[in-house]
Amino acid sequence: MRFTASEKMEIIQLVEQSDLGVRRTLKGLGIHRSTFYNWYSKYKSEGYQGLEPKPTTRKHFWNRIPDEVRGQVLDLALELPELSPREIACRYTDEYQYFISESSVYRILKRAGLITPPVYDLIAAADQFKDPTTRVNEMWQTDFTYLKVIGWGWYYLSTVMDDYSRYIVSWELCTTMKAVDVQNTLHKALNHPNVPLHPMPKLLSDNGSCYISKELGLFLDNIQMNHVRGRPNHPQTQGKIERYHRTMKNVIKLENYYSPDQLRERIHEFIQYYNHRRYHESLDNLTPADVYFRKQEEKLNQRRLCKVRTLRQRRNQYFKHQLKSAT
Repeated sequence: MRFTASEKMEIIQLVEQSDLGVRRTLKGLGIHRSTFYNWYSKYKSEGYQGLEPKPTTRKHFWNRIPDEVRGQVLDLALELPELSPREIACRYTDEYQYFISESSVYRILKRAGLITPPVYDLIAAADQFKDPTTRVNEMWQTDFTYLKVIGWGWYYLSTVMDDYSRYIVSWELCTTMKAVDVQNTLHKALNHPNVPLHPMPKLLSDNGSCYISKELGLFLDNIQMNHVRGRPNHPQTQGKIERYHRTMKNVIKLENYYSPDQLRERIHEFIQYYNHRRYHESLDNLTPADVYFRKQEEKLNQRRLCKVRTLRQRRNQYFKHQLKSAT
């Protein structure tokens, strides 16, 4: 905390007039003794003027972020207020081809008063699946969640997510939670152009009645898809799709829906954003689509080159500034 000259003078007078002694008085005021004696020495030698804060000469650092970039970061944050500093840093680097770190974005937003606490908590997947996937379409997670349409009642969203990339392969908005709804969602997923039928992906689900039904079992046997079910009362096994549904509903439920088509359209918009625009920290800040369509190495190499190019550019600007100042 910086004190003004008048505040320093007031503290000196309080210490001089106190009956408690210097140490106890400064302890009560929360002032360190070395700080006080530094002020007191300047006051004795220079008088009240010695207590005035000395003007500081602002240094120019070679890696200082240009004002233009700071302004663009603020514009992006105001345009997309739902993004975190991490997501803004990734979005800016990818779209502007100019590297900026998450910590730099955080400081810029903090200084502008744009950092606020989250309005909701995301569900945490505490445990990891015992056999983590190593490639796309090795295993799919599937689950239902429910959403209300005013005047129509409850609708059930069936989702198939690729475990490795978190990409939403398919989804269906249903009026029931039956085995046939799961089959329809899987049919749609298997018709995705990026899904190889050999080897067939493995399916992971919970122990809901539709997933343990004989009807679904016969369907999976027919298409030669292995089925793995999580341990009862242990939702962390399906933590990725549970967390996705929680994240999706935190956004979708901000609005009311008066027809199934209206809800379906909004879900489609969110999934497009989730698959192609939302950066995942667990995916090296790539989108699910980047990983699912195997573009991660290309994207990460672009970012590495962008970082090198940006730092070189900042260094050159610094030397230019130094030469200009010298002349």
